[in-house]
Amino acid sequence: QVQLVESGGGLVQAGGSLRLSCAASGRTLSLSAVGWFRRAPGKEREFVAAIRWSGGRTKSADSVKGRFTISRDNANNTVYLRMNSLKPEDTAVYYCASARRGWSEEYEYEFWGQGTQVTVSS
Repeated sequence: QVQLVESGGGLVQAGGSLRLSCAASGRTLSLSAVGWFRRAPGKEREFVAAIRWSGGRTKSADSVKGRFTISRDNANNTVYLRMNSLKPEDTAVYYCASARRGWSEEYEYEFWGQGTQVTVSS
């Protein structure tokens, strides 16, 4: 199993920045990727960004391209999501999740953190 703990959420004004962290522990050698997802009030959970654990290849949703950057620190088993130019529509609970095989489909992410709230005020 893999345990994931998110941190770094909070309240920020529109145009501001936050950096989320996802600390992984447990069977991290089995990871293929770590992703960030979010669930806004009244909406379905959606993909935000993901990074391959080995090699560092990344991908992100069109809605955050150019504003959010995902990165990893393998030595510390931590994945970051740097969020710039935040908008009120980015308000959501942000979750990190880990995958052992693949990284393209939500069902491939087996273990999930508890989530961290991000609120962007206008």
